[in-house]
Amino acid sequence: MSDLLLQAKGLHSFYGDSHILHGVDFSVRRGEAVGLMGRNGMGKSTLLKSLVGVVSPRHGDVSVGGRSTRGMRIHQIAKLGMAYVPEGRGIFANLSVRENLMVSARPGVDGRRDWTFERVLDVFPRLAERLDHGGQQLSGGEQQMLTIGRALMTNPQLLILDEATEGLAPLVALEIWRIIGLIRDAGIATILVDKNWKAVTGITDRNVILVKGRIVLEGTGDELRSQPQRLADYLGV
Repeated sequence: MSDLLLQAKGLHSFYGDSHILHGVDFSVRRGEAVGLMGRNGMGKSTLLKSLVGVVSPRHGDVSVGGRSTRGMRIHQIAKLGMAYVPEGRGIFANLSVRENLMVSARPGVDGRRDWTFERVLDVFPRLAERLDHGGQQLSGGEQQMLTIGRALMTNPQLLILDEATEGLAPLVALEIWRIIGLIRDAGIATILVDKNWKAVTGITDRNVILVKGRIVLEGTGDELRSQPQRLADYLGV
């Protein structure tokens, strides 16, 4: 089995006449954690949406496990082992915590059910205390835990997190980072988007920076930190 889980080649994505991604090449290996960074409006969310089929690239190709996703619908791409936690979370507000989790439960592409209802609750004990609460009754941090837990219930090979800690209190954000570390240690490949570049690079194997829809810098956390002027130019840090 190839070590390469996801590969995107030459992606050009548009919103109407607006050309957002300009020939992006992007890949993730099995079990690898990749940080995706850049200022607002640089194309990060568009790249994620292009990978999962929410946006259809006008040119280029995406493959998962060596299989091209061209022409596939979003749910078909998800069944290849990808789970997407979007910015804004997207929980079902009218369903309980229990129902939000169970509605997505399914085996992974290889038939494994490593992430059971019980395991998710072990990782998110706060959700275990709120199983009968409606999604709209949860705090922002609890909603983020729920949407990550719901994604894990699909037993994914790749978990994509867009703005993982946006708008969360510092202590809650720390808890989310701890959970992401547990997920990574469990062998699930991850793509992380977050404004906290220090937290991102502290947990990832490799990082990619986008500027105006093009990759301008790539490397480990140590490699990026050794280039403070470029980080300042590209991230404003």
